[in-house]
Amino acid sequence: MCSILIVEDNPIFRETLKGILATRFPSIMVDEASNAEEALSEFEKINPRLIFMDMGLPDGNGLEITRTIKETNPEIEIIILTSYDIPEYREAASRSGASHFLAKGNVKIDDITSLVASAMKADKKCRTTSIN
Repeated sequence: MCSILIVEDNPIFRETLKGILATRFPSIMVDEASNAEEALSEFEKINPRLIFMDMGLPDGNGLEITRTIKETNPEIEIIILTSYDIPEYREAASRSGASHFLAKGNVKIDDITSLVASAMKADKKCRTTSIN
């Protein structure tokens, strides 16, 4: 089964994103982590196809975790989430190996679902359709 991991310390944002993904992509398992330690543990356990990674976590830096995960699995898509849409953060996300960068305050549900659909389509075993 294909899976997505949401790494986000804000429980409201994390649960909202999980709800959106579970509704739009019912055939995909959506797991969550609230900190760096949980993120690495869940990554090893579920081997997700896609990760939504918050930049700032209480016990680590999302960019460092992204680098670590990409070293293990360069094919995984990681979408960096942050509250600050500034060029330096976009550049840092790119250098860390992130596939995409989304500013939480500006992101639209359609942008998220398009990224998820694209990531799943790229993996033959994950092909799925979304419910709009």
